[in-house]
Amino acid sequence: MKILILCTGNSCRSLMAHGFLQSFDKNIIVCSAGTQASGKLNPKAVAAMKDAGIDISQHTSDSVDKYLKDEWDYVITVCGGANETCPSFLGKVKHRLHIGFDDPSHAVGTDEFIWSEFIRVRDEINREFYKFYLEQIKPLL
Repeated sequence: MKILILCTGNSCRSLMAHGFLQSFDKNIIVCSAGTQASGKLNPKAVAAMKDAGIDISQHTSDSVDKYLKDEWDYVITVCGGANETCPSFLGKVKHRLHIGFDDPSHAVGTDEFIWSEFIRVRDEINREFYKFYLEQIKPLL
C-alpha cells in the first residue's frame, strides 16, 4: 500500500498526516510532498507531533515532482491549494481524495492561541486519518 499526502508547502499539515498514518501501520509506504514545497519543516508542527508522541523531525519537505512517475494507491490532498493545483498523475493513482484542514501556520495572536491552533489541527488530522485508515486501508491489508 503506497500513499502520497500533498499540501502546498509540505511543511506542516501533510507532514503531520504522514506521521500519523505511518504510526498506524509501519507496513504502509507513506510519503508527503508539496506543490510548492518550502524545503523546511515548520518547528511548531514538529513540536506538536512530538507532544503527541510522534517524531517527524527527520522528515523532509519535498516537491511533488519527485513522485510524479511513481504509482500510488492513494494521493490525498490536505489543503485547498494543493487540491486545486494537484498535478495529473496520468493514471498511476488508484484513488485521489481530499481531506482538508486549516493551516495553523497562518494563525495570528498570542503564543498560546497559535499553539492551540497547531494542537487543534494536529488532533483533527489524527482523527480524520485514523478514520480513513480504519475504513479504507485496514480492510485491504
